[in-house]
Amino acid sequence: MTQLITTELVELDQNLGNTPEDVIRHLAGRVAANGRATEVEGLFTDAFARESKTATGVPGGIAIPHCRSTAVTEATLAMARLSQPVDFGAKDGPADLIFFIAAPEGADQDHLKLLSKLARSLIKKDFTGALRSAGTQAEVVELVEGALADKPASHAAAPAAPTAGTAPAASAGAAPAAEAPRAKRLVAVTACPTGIAHTYMAADSLVAAAKDVGVDLQVETQGSSGAKALDPAVIAAADAVIFAVDVDVRGKERFAGKPVINAPVKRGIDEPDKMVQEALAAADNPNARRVPHFGAEEQAQQEAEEKGEHIGQKLKKALLTGVSYMIPFVAGGGLLIALGFLMGGYLITNFADDIVVKNSLFNLPTEYPDNAWGPLGAYLGAVLFKIGALSLGFLVPALAGYIAYAIADRPGIAPGFVAGAVAGFMGAGFLGGIVGGLLAGYIALVIGRLQVARWLRGLMPVVIIPLLASIVASGLMFLILGGPIVAITNGLNTWLSGLTGAGAIALGVILGLMMCFDLGGPVNKVAYSFAVAGLGAASLDNQAPWQIMAAVMASGMVPPLAMALASTVLNKKLFSLAEQENGKAAWLLGASFISEGAIPFAAADPLRVIPASMVGGAVTGAMSMAAGVGSKAPHGGIFVFFAIDNFLMFVVSIAVGTVVTALSVIALKRWAVKKSVDTVEPVPATV
Repeated sequence: MTQLITTELVELDQNLGNTPEDVIRHLAGRVAANGRATEVEGLFTDAFARESKTATGVPGGIAIPHCRSTAVTEATLAMARLSQPVDFGAKDGPADLIFFIAAPEGADQDHLKLLSKLARSLIKKDFTGALRSAGTQAEVVELVEGALADKPASHAAAPAAPTAGTAPAASAGAAPAAEAPRAKRLVAVTACPTGIAHTYMAADSLVAAAKDVGVDLQVETQGSSGAKALDPAVIAAADAVIFAVDVDVRGKERFAGKPVINAPVKRGIDEPDKMVQEALAAADNPNARRVPHFGAEEQAQQEAEEKGEHIGQKLKKALLTGVSYMIPFVAGGGLLIALGFLMGGYLITNFADDIVVKNSLFNLPTEYPDNAWGPLGAYLGAVLFKIGALSLGFLVPALAGYIAYAIADRPGIAPGFVAGAVAGFMGAGFLGGIVGGLLAGYIALVIGRLQVARWLRGLMPVVIIPLLASIVASGLMFLILGGPIVAITNGLNTWLSGLTGAGAIALGVILGLMMCFDLGGPVNKVAYSFAVAGLGAASLDNQAPWQIMAAVMASGMVPPLAMALASTVLNKKLFSLAEQENGKAAWLLGASFISEGAIPFAAADPLRVIPASMVGGAVTGAMSMAAGVGSKAPHGGIFVFFAIDNFLMFVVSIAVGTVVTALSVIALKRWAVKKSVDTVEPVPATV
C-alpha cells in the first residue's frame, strides 16, 4: 500500500488565500504536482463541489475538505497549517489546520479505512495540539502515521466505572439489592455523501458525548470503508435513535417505532451533546417523532415533514419518481425495437410473433420482410423487436407503480402496477397510468394509516394494503374513470397525428422550450415523458410520435453542446477554468442526449444560460418537426443514428440550435450586466 502522506504533501505556516476555494485549489495543485492526480482542475472541481454541499469545517479550528475523483490516481492526504486561518463554516470560527483527503473513484477499502481513522483522530485534542506545535513536515508525517497505526475507536460507550463510595456488586448468595433503574440506551446511524470523513467523526463525537453523561450509545457508520449493521438485539433494546445523515439511511425499517432525532451529519460533529440530550428527551416523550412503520402507518416524523409541503409539490415529486423509474424500461425497450427494425426491417412487426415462436438459430425463418438482413437478420431482428416490445409494455404499469410508491412507499407498488396494467389493457395510456398510480398511492396511504391491532400490523404491508388498494383503484379505473381517459387519450393521439405545417412547427417550438427550461428538471421531464409515452402508439401509418421524440431529443442535446462550443472554442475568456473543463465533458454529454451536462453553466449564470438555451432549443425543435425527422429510440442522441429517420436534418437541426445558443450566451455575457468570472490560475505546488 502506498504512503498516504509524505513531507512533500505538508505545508506549515503558509498563507494559502482568504477563501476555502483558494485553499482547496492550492492543495489540489500540490497533490497533482506530486504525481497523485492527473489534473488540478478536475480534482479541484470535485472537491469544491463537495465543499459546496456541506461545509467541512469542524470544531477546534479544523477543516477536512475531501472528495472522490476520477482525477486521483492514488489515495492521498495533503495537510496545511495556515498562518492566516480561513473560514470553512465551523461554528467556532475559522480553521488553521486543513486536511485535504483525495480518494480515487474506486478507492480500495484499506485506504478508505485509514482515511476514516484519520478523520476520527482529528476530534482528539492531544493529536491536534501536537500538529500545531510540530516544527517540521517530517514531524507532521510521523504524527499522522502514528494516528493511522492506532486501533480504531470503539463505537460502544464503555460502561461507567464504579466511583468512590459506590457499593460493590453483591456477591453470589447475597440478598439482591433493590434494582436500580435501567440506564438509557441509544443507537445512531451516521452517513455523509462521500462517506470518508464526516461519517466517522460524527460517530465518534456522538459516542464521546454519550459517554460523558453515562449513556450507552452504539453507532452504525454507513461509510465508504464498509458498514457493519447494528445487532438487531441492540436496536430492540434502544430507547431512541439518532440519524446524523446527509443521505438516506440504509435499512431504515429496522428502527421502526423508535423515537428519532434526525439532523445533518455535520451537526453530529458540531453539537453531539445536544443531539444526545434531545434523544434522551425523546425517549421519555410519548409524542416524540418516531421512525415510521413503513407500509403500515405513517408516523409523526413523516407527517410533520409533509405538513409544510404543498399538494402541488407532493404531486410533482410523485410524478417525477414515476417517470424516473419508468425511463429505463423505455430506453432499453426503445433501443431494442430500433435494432429490431435495423436487422429485420420495418415490417418485422407483422412477422415477429410467428418467427420467435416457430423458429430458432437452427431453424431460421423462410418468411420475413424483404428488407431484412436475410434469414438470420430476420430472426435476430424479431427477437430484439419482441424483447423491446415486451419491455415497452411495462411503460404504463411501471409509471403507475412508482407513482404509487412515491406516495405510499412499498405497499403502494403492487396496487400501482395493477392499476397501470388496467390502464394499459383499456387503452388509457400514459394519462391512465398517471391517474391509476395516484389513485393506488393515496388509497394505499389512507389504508396504511388505519389503526389496527398489533397482531394485524405485520399483514398490512404484504396482504391487506395491496389487496384493498388494488380492488379500489383498479375497480375505479374499470367502472368509472377508464372510459373517459381512453376518450381523451384517443383524441390527443388523433390531434397529434393530424398535425402538419405550422401546427407541427409550433409544437416543436413548445417542446424545445420545455426541454431547455430546467435541464433535466420537472418541465424537461414532462416534455420527455410526453414524447416517450407516445412511442407505443407509433407506426408507419402514424409517425407523429416518432417525430415528437426526435424533436425532444434534438432539443435536449442543444444546451450542453452549445456550452461546450462557447467555452472551449468560441470565447474561452468569458468562462472560468472550471467551466472550461466542464465544457470539454459537455461535448460527449450533449452528443449522448444528457441535458444535465449544461447544469454547471446554468447554476453559475442562470439568467444568461437558460434563456440562450431556450432560444436554441426552440429553433431545433421547430426545424426537426418541419423536416419530419423521426426517432424510434427514446434516448442515445447521435449514437442511435440507425433509429433516426432523415438523420441529416436531425444533425443540421442540432447544429443550428447549438450555434444559436452559443452565440446568444456569448452576447449576453458580453453586453448584459457583467458578472465577475473566476479566472484564478491553479496555484502551483512547490516541492
